[in-house]
Amino acid sequence: MSQNDQQEPQEQQKLIRPTLEKEAVDKMKIRKKERSLVRKIVFAIVTIGILLGVIVGFAGYKYITDALQPLEPESTEVVEVEIPIGTSTKGITQLLEEGNVIKNATIFNYYIKTQNVSDFQAGFYELSPSMSLDDIIATLQAGGSPVPQSSDHKIIVREGNTIEEIAAEVEAKTDFTADEFLAKVNEPEFLTNAAAQYPDILTEASQRTDTRYRLEGYLYPATYDYMTGNSLDEVILQMLQKTNEVLTPYAEQIASSGHTLHEILTIASLVEKEGVTPEDRANIAGVFFNRLEIDMPIQSDISILYALNEHKELVTFEDLEIDSPYNLYRNTGMGPGPFNSPSEGSIQATLSPADTAYLYFVADTTTGIVYFSETYEEHLQLQSQYVDSE
Repeated sequence: MSQNDQQEPQEQQKLIRPTLEKEAVDKMKIRKKERSLVRKIVFAIVTIGILLGVIVGFAGYKYITDALQPLEPESTEVVEVEIPIGTSTKGITQLLEEGNVIKNATIFNYYIKTQNVSDFQAGFYELSPSMSLDDIIATLQAGGSPVPQSSDHKIIVREGNTIEEIAAEVEAKTDFTADEFLAKVNEPEFLTNAAAQYPDILTEASQRTDTRYRLEGYLYPATYDYMTGNSLDEVILQMLQKTNEVLTPYAEQIASSGHTLHEILTIASLVEKEGVTPEDRANIAGVFFNRLEIDMPIQSDISILYALNEHKELVTFEDLEIDSPYNLYRNTGMGPGPFNSPSEGSIQATLSPADTAYLYFVADTTTGIVYFSETYEEHLQLQSQYVDSE
């Protein structure tokens, strides 16, 4: 082979090698671009996925949070809902959603499970779209009414009402007369049944024979619903149920007070009419108990008006001589029983009287400010200054 023949392949190889190298570089560049594109696509997908997850999570959180809020926070509407005996928790939440009390039955059901609450009671409930879920839960646990509460009329028992005033209200708002009401509150059979239902508050009252009306002081001041068809027993039992509800939290305090519930309500009924502010009521209760401790007559005009069984602007000296066990000027002690229906504030004051040495008090007839004193001389001076001078 000639030298020229040997040089020709070598020249060809020199020409081929750069071409192959260029093709390899081009392929590497293409693969690099492909990998970069894939990474960008994967990154984009992951980013979109994360954003979607955040959006869905936030939307879900907002939806659940919103569903846990009251349906209509500013609503004053009252909705009656019946919870039949044996209804499951899920069934209760569905009834509440259908009754437009809550936003979402499913979420409320899960909320109840997370709070680990139960013991919901059957009955008729007056609920509102403005109630929180916790308030609804507490209401359902407390128990509803055995009868519908949607009323044709509202019976209003005001703080300090006597039972005769309550009877007049019942006559005005129901199908029953005042005389029928007054007869019922003294009816032995009714009182026995009522005491069996509410023994903690009625055992003593139902057995007394010296009171004008055995349930005087036991019908709590509140607004009560009346539906046409309700019996007179139901009307009064509704009031007794409220009294029991208000007094139950004070059971231990009453038991340790050294006085019976009947005595507490008796003093509270006097306090109700004699004082207005919590401080005055506590001081007035203290005055009464201080007098009882030394066997001194309570001397409350409220007792005279009750003994007279009439309303008067001024009590006369002649009135003070009325022969009645309710006359706390002539008689020591508390008298047979309550003089009216006291408020919870007066009951609280009677259970926690002010610890003072006061035996007297007088109210300024112009300002209503009550002044207290320890001696009769101080009392006469205050009376001359704030009452007789007017």
